[in-house]
Order: sequence, then C-alpha cells, then structure tokens
Amino acid sequence: MPKGPIRRAQLIAPYGVGAMIVVRDGTSLITAGLDHWYKREDGRDDVDQSEFRVEEWRLAQQLGVDHFRLPPDFRTVHKGASVPNALLTVPFLRFPQWHYCQSCGHLKELKLPQRSKEKCPKCEEQKRNRYLVQVPIIAMCDHGHIQDFPWREWVHRSDNPTCQKPMRLVGTGSATLGGLSVQCECKEKRSLSRITETDQDNGNDTTFLSKHLNKNSAQDYSESPQFLCQGKRPWLGTEESESCSRPLRGSLRSASNVYYSQVRSAIYLQRGNDTELISTLEEPPISTLIATLLKANIDIITPAFLREQYPQLLQPFSNKDIQAALKTILSGEDNELDEVFVEGDDPETHFRRPEFNVLRTERDEKQLKSRKIDLDNYDLDIARYFSRIMLVNKLRETRALAGFTRIFPENDLTLNLHSLRELLRRNSLPPQNSWLPAYVVYGEGIFLELNERRLQQWLDQNEDAVQERIKPLVQRYQQVQEQRHLRDRPLTPRFILLHTFAHLLMNRLTFECGYSSAALRERLYVSDNPDAPMAGVLIYTAAGDSEGTMGGLVRMGKPNNFEPMVRAALEVASWCSADPVCMEIGVRGGQGPDSCNLAACHNCGLVPETSCEEFNRFLDRGFVVGDINNRSLGFFTYDDVST
Repeated sequence: MPKGPIRRAQLIAPYGVGAMIVVRDGTSLITAGLDHWYKREDGRDDVDQSEFRVEEWRLAQQLGVDHFRLPPDFRTVHKGASVPNALLTVPFLRFPQWHYCQSCGHLKELKLPQRSKEKCPKCEEQKRNRYLVQVPIIAMCDHGHIQDFPWREWVHRSDNPTCQKPMRLVGTGSATLGGLSVQCECKEKRSLSRITETDQDNGNDTTFLSKHLNKNSAQDYSESPQFLCQGKRPWLGTEESESCSRPLRGSLRSASNVYYSQVRSAIYLQRGNDTELISTLEEPPISTLIATLLKANIDIITPAFLREQYPQLLQPFSNKDIQAALKTILSGEDNELDEVFVEGDDPETHFRRPEFNVLRTERDEKQLKSRKIDLDNYDLDIARYFSRIMLVNKLRETRALAGFTRIFPENDLTLNLHSLRELLRRNSLPPQNSWLPAYVVYGEGIFLELNERRLQQWLDQNEDAVQERIKPLVQRYQQVQEQRHLRDRPLTPRFILLHTFAHLLMNRLTFECGYSSAALRERLYVSDNPDAPMAGVLIYTAAGDSEGTMGGLVRMGKPNNFEPMVRAALEVASWCSADPVCMEIGVRGGQGPDSCNLAACHNCGLVPETSCEEFNRFLDRGFVVGDINNRSLGFFTYDDVST
C-alpha cells in the first residue's frame, strides 16, 4: 500500500476511522477500523499497547468506555538501539475499489488490500502502457455506510443485473456529472446526471439514485422498488453487508460531506484533594500497572504494593494518602464534582457544569492553572458586562473520536453513542477493556462570565423584541430537527448571545495577537435554569504543536489589552461589509448552515468549523450590538462602549 505521513491528531479528526485520504502518489485510501490498530502485518505480538493508554475519567464515563488510547506514532529503528513499538503503522485500505483508464475508460474492480497500481488490460492488448486510476464517484447513506458507486446496476437499470460484460466510463468534457456516462459492451448506456440529488417522495426523504436506479418499463420508475443502501463497511476490511434501509446517495469522493468526525472532548478536572498524588497515580508508569492489574482481576493494589514498585515516585506521600487517592481513582467518581447536579439539566449541560464551576475559581494544579483578575482593574465600560475574567495559563483537553456521520454533521445517530461506537470496529470489546482513540492537547485560554444581573435585566427589558427576532431561527431549526431526527435543544437568546460574542472575540484575536483563525476554539457554558444559571465561554488554544502555548492569549485577557480588543470587536460587529443584507436576511429565510443564522456571515461572525462547537450555526450579531434600527436590542450597547 502506498505510504504517507499523517499527524496523530489527524487520526481523530479529520481522518479518523472511516475517513478518506489521498496520499502522495494520488491513491485514495480509507482509514481502517480499530480492530486493526496496534497490530503488525507479520503477526508478531510485540506491541506494548499500554504505552498508548490515556486516562480521562469524566469523558470515559460519558462515552461508556474504560479508557482511551493515543493513535500509534511511527518510530524508526536505529542500529544498536532498542526502540519500543518501532515501525508501528496505522492501516489503511484502498477505496474506492473501482478503477478506470483515463485513456480508454475501461472499468475494473480491485481488492481492498491491493497495494500496487495496475495497468489497464485493454490498453495492454494494444501495446500501450496505461495505469488504472480510481473513479471519482462513490455512494453513501446518512447512517455511515459507504460503498462503490453501483456502476453495473446503474447502467443496466436493475438492482440484480445478469450482464457481466466489461464497462467503460466516458466523459464528454463537461464540468458537470451530466458529462459523465457509463457504457457497457451490451450497448447499454446511462448518464450520471443528478445522482447526487435528494428527492421528496410523499413527504419522505429519498434520493434520485435510490428512486431511479430500477425501472419497470422504458421510462417508468414510479412503481419500481427503491435501490437502498447495501450496508457496506469497507473500512472494517470486509465486503460483507449489514441490513440498512436508508436511501443511497451518489457523491464525489472529495466532497466535504463524505465524513464528519464525531469528537467529544473534556477539560481535565482533577479528582480528590491531593492533586499532586492523584496526577502521579493517573500517569504512567503507575497508571499502566494499575490498569494491568485491574484487567487481570488481581486484587493486590495496595499502598504498600505500589510503594514497593515505585518507591521514589511515592516517597513524598503517606500510605493513608495513597489509599484515599486509590479509592478516588478506582471508584471513578469525585464527590466534590458530583454535588453540582442540577435538576433539569440535559446530559451535555450536566457534563459541563463541573467545568464551569472549576473554571470560575483560581487553580494551581498540574493540569489546570488559572487566576482571577479583579474587575476593578478593567475600564468600567467593559467590566460592567462581566462578573468574572479568568486567565487560564494551562489546561489539558482530551479529544476522543466517538464515531462519525456522513452527509450531515448531526443526525439521529449522534443521539446514540452506542450506535456511533459500533461504526468504529467490527468486533465489540468487553466493557472492562473497551477503548476509543483520543488525543491529549495542552493550551491556554481566557474564561469570561457575563454579568448575570445585567444579562437578566437585558432579557426582561427586551423580552418581546428578542423573542420576535429569534423566532424564525427556532422555526427553521425545528424543521431540520424533524427531518433528521435531531436532539431537542433550547435555542435561547442567552445561548445565541454568548455564542456570537465568542465568535466575534475569536475573529478579533486573530488580528490582535497573531493567532491563525483555526488556532482558537470555543467552549460554551450556558443554562437558563433560574436556580443555577450559566453564561460563560472559554476561548482557548489547544493545538498539537507549539502554537498557542507561549502566553499570547493570556496576555490579551489582561487589563489595558482586553478592553481595546472588546471595543474593536463590538465596533466591527456593528456594521458588516454585507450590511444591510446580512442584518436583515434573518427574517427572510436565514443564512449559513441549515439557514440557522440570523445576522452572521463570513464577513463578520463565522469562524473555521473546527473552532466552532455548532458548525457555525445559531449566530446573530443583533443580540450583541443590536440591529440597524434598534441598537438597544443588543446586550452590549454600542454607544456605551464607544468612549
């Protein structure tokens, strides 16, 4: 198989299990399932998998796994040196399997594991040296399955064709799919026009490919059975099918909607009171020993046993402290964090509330260092909008690949974490040894909490105008929610305000301190619960390389740097270069993904999708700075900050 380098973080997103990538020689590959990771092709069993083990207790509980593992890194062997896990690679498979000759158009199907290129047999008969290349078209469904385009079925207009004669892919030079057609030696011919389109059939979603592949008569497709998804999972190394009743959609293999990584992340929160001891026990080599003993059901994990194995690491701690820390780790819980349960919280809000409470306080831990800046040190015109400004000098984030979707970034699959995990491997693992691939990154950030009293006052004084403005956005999302069976979520003015403000700040930070537009990320903490409200946002850098680790972002949160940045962000937001269209288009159909934005476009409010938690949806500058006719509609009144 052709080889090519890939970063470990990219194996979580965007090239996780089931994703397609093109390597240096132009071969298109698909990332193999987790069953094939950490294994050698020659069958040798000398891989130490415990080296890649990662612990993140909160995220493991949420995703229902025992632990996480880092993607394996490639290590070269040096003469005379012993390198553990050397020459370990991540497997990929050839996909799509159908190839064609760019000279004569001959179509031929190759095997998934085939490594080398193959010459066109038709051209070889004529003494010409031409190589087959992969077809540009594939087919997929919204439940994660992907397969080669049904060339033979399509050209013969039958889901069970009897003709097995050679086929050709012929192009007319047109830039559209209508300029491509597949031809069979039996004289059948059919254009690829409209194969990527969706259709509405009696209110049910279907696709042109599923609805029009079969026919009963010359032009009659209405009574023909639909050609549905075949349930193919080539990334698992098998050509077998599983049952699937979803419509099949044609697509260019390079289309951006072929793969969406479903990444779940967590900011690491320390368990227990003795943070240094907990960190020591949760990191290699002690964490590796504890995990190995638990896996083997060996009940000898005592302070004396651990101290005997690692006397220097545990020398500063007493047996009583070690016993208490072991109890905390093995229970998988933390009483201090469990006390933040608030009735009425949805699962995601419940998961983030402990982070919100921890980020509001000063911390000096191994994995989290933050300090509070007195609001009196900031200019009053900016400080009055906030109740806390925290500078996070260090944080740790774990990003785990929970699964993936196709066609849409969010659908009914994303509601069921078990269904997402099933896409990643062919054979399930026992709960005590279940794992998901993950990547750990360190960074810095600014945590901002809006002034709750002022926020509630703004909501009360502008209740009618705010609800009227947000109504079209809520209605459009409800339509999408019904079509794709998405989760029910409250889209409140508080959420829209905080989300949009985070985007405006991130865009401004790229100018003020030189970060690339994709180097910053947001993490929102929102709840309208009157007993335990949340209105916080963490803007942070957490990249796998050195960018964002030198204190540049923290510096922008300090007094005399923070105020000019916020003023500039609000001033830019008050007038977009696409206004008045951008500000007014919300009530006329919306804009952005799923038409779920009001006043927010690429000129003002959008950021790279990797930086946004909501795929650049649910944004409106009107809630931040007001609209053209009513500036008081915005939480940050522009006239109040233009001093």
